[in-house]
Amino acid sequence: MVATHPITLHLIGDEDSSKRRQILDGARKVFMDLGFDGASMGEIARSAGVSKGTLYVYFADKNRLFEAIVEEETLEQAKVAFNFDPERDVTTTLTEFGQAYIHMLCRPGGGSATRTVMAIAERMPEVGRRFYNNVVAHTIARLAAYLEVRTRSGDLEIEDCQLAATQFMQMCQASLFMPFIFQAAPAPSAERIAQVVESATRMFLAGYTGRTPPDRAARSGR
Repeated sequence: MVATHPITLHLIGDEDSSKRRQILDGARKVFMDLGFDGASMGEIARSAGVSKGTLYVYFADKNRLFEAIVEEETLEQAKVAFNFDPERDVTTTLTEFGQAYIHMLCRPGGGSATRTVMAIAERMPEVGRRFYNNVVAHTIARLAAYLEVRTRSGDLEIEDCQLAATQFMQMCQASLFMPFIFQAAPAPSAERIAQVVESATRMFLAGYTGRTPPDRAARSGR
């Protein structure tokens, strides 16, 4: 009899996790379709296929539910592995990071949480700050740390690596992220992302080294 207790507890845990997942999926759809203000706990319960009583067992109100969705998006973006090995050359690192970063930002369906956070940040500034600090600022800090190493080694000439990291990430977004986030254009193709990131890398290295990347120099016949 004693041996059955761990199994029973494990099953209960799985069921609890499954129900929470069901609620979050339903809530995400409602927030996407109706926005934060238009969403109600009743509509969320219907979308998730649960009773309002069950919904309130897991989440006290839609603010807490929305925060849980934002936290999920934060964790999802944090899973993306950027290779900032300090031994890797700058051109390769920037190019691969830039492409991976934009693919993450502009993945199909991936802009929904960002759009909703942007819309609600004035009313719920803590949610906006947490999303920014755990996603955007964290990525900027990691890239800046890599740039600092390459600056100390003499490969780059940068006074403010935080600023430089932010500049590079913004250049990679040029013509891609804003049209996507405002639903003026679909997610960009891999080819278009590669083209924009290559241009961003050229501009960045020209500004912070005065040198043209080797592949560019080869094509121009230097």
